[in-house]
Amino acid sequence: MNTLIGGISTLSLARWQFGITTVFHFLFVPLTIGLGLLVAILQTAFYKTKDPAYDRMTRFFGKLFLVNFAIGVVTGIVQEFQFGMDWSRYSTFVGNIFGAPLAIEGLLAFFMESTFLGIWIFGRGRVSERIHVLSIWLASLGTILSAAFIVAANSWMQHPVGFVIDPVSHQAVMTNFWAVMTNSTFLLAYGHVLFSAFLTGAAFMLAISAWHLRKGHDVAGFAKAAKIGIVAVLITAVGTVFLGDSQAKQMEVQQPMKMAAAETLYNTTSGASFSLLTIGDLSGQPIFQVRVPHILSVLATNTWNGKVDGINQLEKQATAQYGAGSYVPVIWVLYWTFRIMVGLGILLFVLGAVGLWLMRKKRLEKSKLYLRFATWMLLAPFIANSVGWIFTEIGRQPWVVYGLLKTSDAVTLIAPGYVATSLIGFTAVYSLLAVIEIGLMMRLAKVPSPVLSESEAQTIPELIY
Repeated sequence: MNTLIGGISTLSLARWQFGITTVFHFLFVPLTIGLGLLVAILQTAFYKTKDPAYDRMTRFFGKLFLVNFAIGVVTGIVQEFQFGMDWSRYSTFVGNIFGAPLAIEGLLAFFMESTFLGIWIFGRGRVSERIHVLSIWLASLGTILSAAFIVAANSWMQHPVGFVIDPVSHQAVMTNFWAVMTNSTFLLAYGHVLFSAFLTGAAFMLAISAWHLRKGHDVAGFAKAAKIGIVAVLITAVGTVFLGDSQAKQMEVQQPMKMAAAETLYNTTSGASFSLLTIGDLSGQPIFQVRVPHILSVLATNTWNGKVDGINQLEKQATAQYGAGSYVPVIWVLYWTFRIMVGLGILLFVLGAVGLWLMRKKRLEKSKLYLRFATWMLLAPFIANSVGWIFTEIGRQPWVVYGLLKTSDAVTLIAPGYVATSLIGFTAVYSLLAVIEIGLMMRLAKVPSPVLSESEAQTIPELIY
């Protein structure tokens, strides 16, 4: 583990590889969850109203959903290989905990998604309309359940519960599955993941619809999709912000170092101010700062003069409890990822609020400025999701399982050359997948579904996808 190649250790290479593959995979997961639900809503609207515009939108966004789902499955499988390849000591330690939720995710949620997606893809005209609608809802439910078990496993790493350490094997052994699935960290994190996923799907659908409205393509159809997207963006943005605020308060209790590092708060303070912007050194000697008095205390403790622990005091506590070492994560990464995430969340709320105002004024389709803004916001939720994940994971360092297993003790004991080779290989493959995904999604997104008669829609099912 300590052998170096070009000055880089096995640990560093393994962390880079896992980070790259996980961030790439997480680009697809929220969109799959969010877009699956929205496609189900569009198809239900068609089933209820028989308006062919809803059918066209179901076909159009259904194609994008399926492409994204397929790439997400491939990248997810590769990600799971990482545990055995680069993190075997971690896998040994947590295997007794992770086995149950990951097995349920694979056997229940994934097969549920796949089965009902198959019915949805090939069932049009072959099963009743009601069963066809139900199939996409159950496929969407499968993606939602899949996320639950993955988030439960990750939440256990953030806040271990329902376990004991075996005195012989020194492995974590689950004693209470229900405690793992009702972990307070999981309940908030899962809600936050779901709302952010629905926000991603809604912003994606709104951005694509706005582009087509600017071009004058199928105004009847894309106007309906845009309006559904706007309402969904506004609702889910509020939910995401609310749950994020609740997570911040929970974080101050469970992982106070993450909060202190994100705010560059070096000493314990009552009535702590919140840094909106810092230019220069984050170690306490900045060139320029904009701070809002007391707001950090409000965010962390829900009180105006609440005490927020500082980095220096927390470092001393951790050293006394766990032994010598550094327990401070990379401060600048936490500082900026937190602000990018929050800033983009606010922009997405503005996107929904302004869109709703334009809808009420019946000016949405004619507002070129708003439609252009909505199109530009296509990448916002993806960036917010990525930096949010980076914030969550790096903020836990040096722990891979908080308080139990350090990242440096979790990596596989192999020469760094092997990890470097797989890192280069995975990066190359993922880069190729990215080119294919972006190219295919752009190609499909630019071509609206053809306007079909009812008889044509039933006899040409392949046009759905």
